[in-house]
Amino acid sequence: MEAARPPSTAGKFVVVGGGIAGVTCAEQLAIHFPSEDILLVTASPVIKAVTNFKQVSKVLEEFDVEEQPNTMLENRFPNIKVIESEVKQLKSKEHCILTGDGSQHVYKKLCLCAGAKPKLICEGNPYVLGIRDTDSAQEFQKQLTKAKRIMIIGNGGIALELVYEIEGCEVIWAIKDKAIGNTFFDAGAAEFLTSKLIAEKPEAKIAHKRTRYTTEERKKEAQTKGSAGNMGSALGPDWHEGLNLKGTKEFSHKIHIETMCEVKKIYLQEEFRISRKKSLPFPRDHHNQPVTTDKEVWPVYVELTSEKIYGCDFIVSATGVTPNTEPFLCGNNFDLGEDGGLKVDDHMHTSLSDIYAAGDICTASWQPSPVWQQMRLWTQARQMGWYAAKCMAAATLGQSTDMDFSFELFAHVTKFFNYKVVLLGKYNAQGLGSDHELMLRCTKGQEYVKVVMQNGRMMGAVLIGETDLEETFENLILNQMDLSSYGEDLLDPNIDLEDYFD
Repeated sequence: MEAARPPSTAGKFVVVGGGIAGVTCAEQLAIHFPSEDILLVTASPVIKAVTNFKQVSKVLEEFDVEEQPNTMLENRFPNIKVIESEVKQLKSKEHCILTGDGSQHVYKKLCLCAGAKPKLICEGNPYVLGIRDTDSAQEFQKQLTKAKRIMIIGNGGIALELVYEIEGCEVIWAIKDKAIGNTFFDAGAAEFLTSKLIAEKPEAKIAHKRTRYTTEERKKEAQTKGSAGNMGSALGPDWHEGLNLKGTKEFSHKIHIETMCEVKKIYLQEEFRISRKKSLPFPRDHHNQPVTTDKEVWPVYVELTSEKIYGCDFIVSATGVTPNTEPFLCGNNFDLGEDGGLKVDDHMHTSLSDIYAAGDICTASWQPSPVWQQMRLWTQARQMGWYAAKCMAAATLGQSTDMDFSFELFAHVTKFFNYKVVLLGKYNAQGLGSDHELMLRCTKGQEYVKVVMQNGRMMGAVLIGETDLEETFENLILNQMDLSSYGEDLLDPNIDLEDYFD
């Protein structure tokens, strides 16, 4: 017979996860129900709070993410109780969760915001580090102090950002695409950003000394999660000057990109010795050098599908994330998306009664607006957490609620290599097939503007640099106005678009 449940916990709002989605959801519930206790269950002693929030336009928002002790959240909202423990089991039929400290919490409404974990290229290898956010990025900085050469595998925002943060260490960057950053840009934008990195003729070799900022305030964001903050030191306007990227020791960036390949096999030092295979030295320049073998002995070796083998001190796996659903699946019949997330409808409700989900753990399964798509980014975690709380409140009070406006148009602003980057709508022509056209405007080293058009209507845009076009383009995408008559004038820098479309 089950022990009688302590009545004190009967039927609360319970939120699982101390990331952006969970904290935003708990805060909103606390505001909606000031006299109710809201439980936030998190395995970590710190929560991630949104600070400096700015609504830049109708759908674009900027904010910083700050790690704060759990007590700060409880101080701001006296009705939030933080339980620092992981969830052992979810009993959806009994409406309760079991936490690692042995207690049971009965909920009336539950929101699962447990995030996602890095997809590791291989489990359990001490030389493979998974990076998905600021915590792991700091661990990484520690490892880096001893490293002479590392390999980065992956082509999303985190890989992009790391490559430019790393100094004084050889970096071999393996990507499965033709161009860098393909989650965020097409090849044109990638070329715009990398042209400075691989300039054939290095400018006069002056070693610029640059100030590095290493204050706590820097814990901003790892870029797959998007916000205005740019983790790590700002590179400054002259960052590319005088950098010889061919890798002589006195220069800071030594990057070699291996494209169109994936990891085939990883060898530890001893396995590699036995295999009798040969590894390559760091490619010094592009001039038909004789292929020599690497004399150095490395802790770990990576064989790529292109048959090349490189040794390194460690490998960074930055190959995306998988929803962290594992603790909740046992004994519960959730509908899951193809990416393994908990399917949610347009009210952030999962397939089980009274259970909602938000952020990286969930898969949006409603019929989306034609210019919105889910990407596991911090901006979406905040929007989903906020909206889930609104839906939970409405359902509790028996009210109806409309789909939040932020799901009308995909909009994300971030920074790469110190450039402002704005992504709107189907910025990479996602799902548009071949039935679309692109218009480009590019001023080398200054700005890159790409617009995705379909049947005379703007469907998406990428804006790199200070273009000041985001609000105009956001409106044009939202109102789906027929722009065929403007043709190429749409991107003519001498025409003030705002006068046309106010």
